[in-house]
This record gives sequence, C-alpha cells and structure tokens, in this order.
Amino acid sequence: MTAEFLTYFIFKANLFLDLLLPSHSADTPPTIISISSTMSAVTLFLLFLVFTLTIHTKPSNSALDSFVYGGCSQLKFTPNSPYENNLNSLLTSLVNSATFTTYNNFTIQSPSSQDNTLYGLFQCRGDINGGDCSRCVARAVTQLGTLCLDSTGGVLQLDGCLVKYDNATFLGVEDGTVALKKCGPSIEYDSDSLTRRDALLDYLAAVDGSYKPYRTGGSGDMYGYAQCVGDLSGSECQDCLSEAIQRLKTDCGPTAAGDMYLGKCYVRFSKGGAHSHGGNDKNHNDDEIEKTLAILIGLVAGVALLIMFLSLLIKFCGKGRKR
Repeated sequence: MTAEFLTYFIFKANLFLDLLLPSHSADTPPTIISISSTMSAVTLFLLFLVFTLTIHTKPSNSALDSFVYGGCSQLKFTPNSPYENNLNSLLTSLVNSATFTTYNNFTIQSPSSQDNTLYGLFQCRGDINGGDCSRCVARAVTQLGTLCLDSTGGVLQLDGCLVKYDNATFLGVEDGTVALKKCGPSIEYDSDSLTRRDALLDYLAAVDGSYKPYRTGGSGDMYGYAQCVGDLSGSECQDCLSEAIQRLKTDCGPTAAGDMYLGKCYVRFSKGGAHSHGGNDKNHNDDEIEKTLAILIGLVAGVALLIMFLSLLIKFCGKGRKR
C-alpha cells in the first residue's frame, strides 16, 4: 500500500468524520447525533473504504509491458503503399487474435506482388491470462509502430509478450541467434546456490515425453522459467531450450541470475524469486489484499461500536438534563 494512498485515505476519512461529528463553537451547543444517522454515516464510510481499497490494491500490469529487447529491419517501405496496407491488416489481426488465444501467426499475401507478402506472430508468456495477453500485444504493436516506423520488419519482446513481423518467412524456422543476454552476480564460492541453480536449469531442460513450450521450476531459493515460440515442433523447442541453457552456463558462468533470449526461445532464472512468475504470486497478492481488508473492516467496525456507545451516552445524558 503506497504512501500516496494512505494520505488520500486519511484525507477522505477526515471528511467523513467532519460530516459525522460536526464542529461547534463555544456559544453553540454541541449537536446531538442520532444513532440511525450515525450508523448510516458509518455504513457509507465502510463502503467507501472497501471501494477505495479495492481500486488502489488492484494489481498493476506495468511489469508485463516492460521492454526486454527490440529490433527493426533496415529496409523501408513506401508510405501509403500496398505493403503498408498489408502490414496494418497483419497487426490488426494479431491484436484481435490475442483476445482469445495466447499464440497465433498470420500470413498476409498480395495477389499483385509477392514482395508485399507479410508474415507475423505474437505469443504471450505462458502464465498470464487472456485479458493481460490482449493488452500486452496491443501495447507491443503500438510501440512497434514508433520503434520500427516504415520498416519492412520488426520484433519487440516485452516481459509479457512477443510480437514479430517480416516480409521474409520465419514461421517454423529455427533461430538460435542471441537476441539478449544478461548475467547476474557471481556465486562461484557459494556451492549450495550453484548446486540449486544447476538443478533448476537441468529441470527446465528435462525431457519427459510431453510437449511443454512453457516451463517453470524452482530449487530452494532459485526460480526460473522458459518458453519456446509456438511455431516450433517439440524437438525443435527442446533443442532451442537446451542451447539457451548451455549458453547461460558457458557465457554467464556461476551466476545467481541470468536471462538468455534466443530467436525462438528464452530461459530466465534468479535467486530469491525475481523470476518466479505464476499463480503463486497472484495468490500471495490476493491473500495480502484480503488480510488488509479484514484488518481495516475490523477497525471500522470497532469505531462504529464506539460511536454507537457515545451516541447512547449523549442521548442518555441529554434526557437526564431535561429532568
């Protein structure tokens, strides 16, 4: 919960308390508030609290939009040409398709010229839902329009999704080109961490007879995940992941974290859970939100009981003075 939210909450709470307990001068007798009006105000305040907390504790999708890498073809197309029309059609198809699936590819052909044929695909990370996938792909397409203005081809990898298009076919073609490599701090002298890292990477590379383009795993405090692009076959995916893991071991050495993005797959791992994507994070966030709501609702209920007691006391004292 952010400091900005707490400041905003306190400000609104003060407004409610001003309405609930009006101020009075020395010459004006204090206003006696009825129990019914008090409880109505408390109920409104409680509803406001739950509504505000729900808004401010909604998980952010900004991490899914985080830039990983991108690139553009050096070749340019002529604006307002048939090629641009085909590109717009392709990108629209990618965005629309992302509303109901997490991977798809398209080929847009022009009857008049083979030069205007376009190939494209998108893929979302294997653990995100359809709504997040759709938003991520739409975001990537928008960024590609700026990043690769008038380029015949482009690729953009965000944390949550990949979008790629080109006039040269790449669908179903293996690609072991290193697109991005990042290595974390060394754990050369931490044999336990190194053992857990190797166990994790071996698990991500393991073959169990089933096709798993998206894989997650953990070993102690080491977490990681890997994914292949959906146009690869099972054996091609396995080859790509094995190469990415081998490159991580040789290029990065004994490190506590590493990212290896090849043309058609990637592997990421880290110590301490920075790369532990999946349902556990969501469940943890939901649990924290529920705990916070329970605490705040309990506090408000306590305040409501206190106000009821004070209202009864004021009413009783008022009757005593009239006698």
